[in-house]
Amino acid sequence: MKDSLSKYYRIPLFGDVEALYAAGHGTSFPAHYHDTFNVSLIYEGIFPAKIDGREIAATAGSIMVTNPREIHANPCDKRSRVSFFTFYLPADFITHCNGGRAVVFNSKVIGDAALFAGLHDLSLCIGGSGVLPSEEAIRYPFCELARRYGSDRPAAENLRTGRLFQELLAEVNPAKFSLEAAAVRFGMDKYKFLRLFKDQTGLTPNNYFIFKRIERSKSLLDKGHDLLTIAIDLGFYDAAHFSNHFKKFTGVSPGAYIQSL
Repeated sequence: MKDSLSKYYRIPLFGDVEALYAAGHGTSFPAHYHDTFNVSLIYEGIFPAKIDGREIAATAGSIMVTNPREIHANPCDKRSRVSFFTFYLPADFITHCNGGRAVVFNSKVIGDAALFAGLHDLSLCIGGSGVLPSEEAIRYPFCELARRYGSDRPAAENLRTGRLFQELLAEVNPAKFSLEAAAVRFGMDKYKFLRLFKDQTGLTPNNYFIFKRIERSKSLLDKGHDLLTIAIDLGFYDAAHFSNHFKKFTGVSPGAYIQSL
């Protein structure tokens, strides 16, 4: 069986476009979301996904797309590994590529050989020599993606989090979330609150706040904080506990993420 290999990249463009290359990947990603568009090129194997409750599968040579804040999970199988390259694209970048118009992708798996080839060429520049083409050349395949497969339906229509939950999630410290206190705030028992939370966000409170802590950790890693300090500050038991969760949600270790800086 092939060993897995993962590498993280950053491109200083429109607030940092990020990318992940994974070869021989067999570890599941739990339910989570990103604030970015995710555009994945599937090179080998079948990449399964559950997106807002729908089960889909992207085969080799296809493109998988998720929208910002779209709940998704990837239940991978170690016996049947997959290789892929994912671009994490800020919403402003895709809007810019779409002529300043908001865009949402309703087709999650796209079979377009020419577009795949164009995105693949860009991935080679990112993962190879490090010499990137012009900004216009970088934007071009994403402009084509938006033009061919995007919808003009505002992305805000896809957000599932209600106003009260938006207020709660904005106020709560992810490292100090209390299920009981939140349930009291909404005037219900904790079991009903759990069902309501998952209905509103697509995630359990545990997964949601672990994910938010991992997202917060990225900025601390950017600033050079050591792993143990980050772990303790964000409510993990120790550096190993933090590192395990970081890789579970991002696909790479904190060390590999730091190397991309």
